[in-house]
Amino acid sequence: MAGRPITQVHSNQAAPPGGHYAQAIGHAGLLYVSGQLPVQADGRHQPEQPFVEQARSALGNLLAILDEAGSSPEDLLKVTVYLVGVEHWPVFDQLYRQLIGSHRPARAVVPVAGLHHGYLVEIDAIARCDTA
Repeated sequence: MAGRPITQVHSNQAAPPGGHYAQAIGHAGLLYVSGQLPVQADGRHQPEQPFVEQARSALGNLLAILDEAGSSPEDLLKVTVYLVGVEHWPVFDQLYRQLIGSHRPARAVVPVAGLHHGYLVEIDAIARCDTA
């Protein structure tokens, strides 16, 4: 069935996909951002970094993808955060507030037992996107 086009979004300023998926997909005015681990833009893994650095990196990947799609933090509609250790929630929330700003998208914080490569945080999101 033909319809509005589906657009892949890729930012060289964010971690490259580690599997068979896109960093983000735009469709019908929405941007669906795949789960972002704190992997560096050059693909380097550093799971030994402290939680705050991991969170900053994962959020940085999210923001770079939004920027590449022509969106911004103010366009975020829904954010899901997966945390290994709910005790990291207050630190994450503070950093999130600093980097996202005053906009308050819907959000879920999900405690999990573990994440790929031993990371402590992963973030996915849905945002509005005029170019999608």
